[in-house]
Amino acid sequence: MQRWFADHPVVAYIVIFVLITYVYNKVFRANHERLPIGKEIALYIMMALGSGMLLIFQHDKLPIIQCLLVAVGLMLLVRVRHFAEARQKRKAAASAKRTS
Repeated sequence: MQRWFADHPVVAYIVIFVLITYVYNKVFRANHERLPIGKEIALYIMMALGSGMLLIFQHDKLPIIQCLLVAVGLMLLVRVRHFAEARQKRKAAASAKRTS
């Protein structure tokens, strides 16, 4: 995988940028509020520059994409857990309501 991304740097850059954007939007964006358009553009330009820097590290044999994939996987696991817990609470509330 590392070699394939080294042979296809444009694809690696796009993958890094998409993963960083996903992590930012799900973790660091405060209450999912939108920023003013100028700040939003500046933010994505900075993320694009940061993705270029991470692409250099990826090319130097550091597992940047793999680490970002693990981070996204863990984030998805937390979302599934929250969904399961909410579903369990709804079932418990519904069964408590029926027995009352």
